[in-house]
Amino acid sequence: MNKAHFVIGLFIGLATSLIGCFLFVKFYTEMDFINGIQTLKTAGFLGKIITLGSLLNLITFTILLKLKKDAMAKGVIGAVLLLTLLTLFV
Repeated sequence: MNKAHFVIGLFIGLATSLIGCFLFVKFYTEMDFINGIQTLKTAGFLGKIITLGSLLNLITFTILLKLKKDAMAKGVIGAVLLLTLLTLFV
């Protein structure tokens, strides 16, 4: 496995989750991103927001598999696992 492709997939997965979180906060709250994240963290919903943001990783994973970029797809799975650990301990 090419480690560079795995790391690129990891960053793609993290960026995709961040974009998903941004889109959720932007469209479903009336606050800007930073204030929305802080408010939702105080309310105890940060783990749920990270989970909803990670839904975009399903699309990314599927696209990478169709393009035969298996190492990058493994990186996306690694990002999901990393975000799962973050959700459990935050």
